[in-house]
Amino acid sequence: MLSTQMPEMRSDSSAAALHSSSLEAGWQRQGKLWSNLKELCDVLRIPSAAIHTDEELLFQHVQFKTGQRIHTIGQPFDTLYIVHSGFLKTVLIDEFGNEQVLSFPMKGDLFGVDGIHTKRYASEAVALSNCDLILLPFKKLTALGRAHVEFEHAMYSVMSRELVREQAMVSMLGALSAEARVARFLVNLSERYAEMGYSSKLFNLRMTRHEIGSYLGLTLETVSRTLSAFNEIGLITVDQRSIGIKDPEALKTLRRLPPSSSRAKQVASKKARPAAAPQSGEQPDGDWGEFATA
Repeated sequence: MLSTQMPEMRSDSSAAALHSSSLEAGWQRQGKLWSNLKELCDVLRIPSAAIHTDEELLFQHVQFKTGQRIHTIGQPFDTLYIVHSGFLKTVLIDEFGNEQVLSFPMKGDLFGVDGIHTKRYASEAVALSNCDLILLPFKKLTALGRAHVEFEHAMYSVMSRELVREQAMVSMLGALSAEARVARFLVNLSERYAEMGYSSKLFNLRMTRHEIGSYLGLTLETVSRTLSAFNEIGLITVDQRSIGIKDPEALKTLRRLPPSSSRAKQVASKKARPAAAPQSGEQPDGDWGEFATA
């Protein structure tokens, strides 16, 4: 529960008392424990130029360590969370304790929205790395929405962005092969790293292969076998949790992999002809014809 995992949240009245002391408020800001409205909008990647307030609204930051729970299933809902830094997972847990991974929130993502309907969180959020989260009390959000229509519309856009991402995942699970699911997952992860200002070509997986499998509807063994196959044919490089993206376009269009025997022949051919240029009419290395686009 929040009461055992994070510093006690200040009420609006106590926060106002804190803000009355400019020195203390300045120290809190310098310590990155608070963000103003513009900074919050910047993290969410929404416009803030049209939002004007008579006073500087501050939003508290809270840090969580790897493995800590941010909220649990059934916990009373009162706060939305914005990821300022770090990586998390949201999960459903059945009566037998089995987890179903729903999402991997990263910098700029909003989570906790599933608590709005019943006033209780419907999922559990867990830190996959040390995280810095911005707290957005729901009462403060609704008050801001009444006072600033532009902000309300922008927040709807953020929530819709998360919904579209979930719908794309559901569509992918129903239409793509296991190899294509893993390929799209890597492409999506690469693009999200780029949005955060990190390298899209080389990054670490913060989630385990089991968690990736749960998210994609695959077994751990299938995920591991597919990553190894991608590495074997040169789409990616794999070094434990470090992933290097070598051919993002092929990952985007891949539908299924050729049989292992065909892959072995391709790898052997590459090793035998490392510097040979493709002859006229010959498929270039890394292109598997109908296997990549069928």
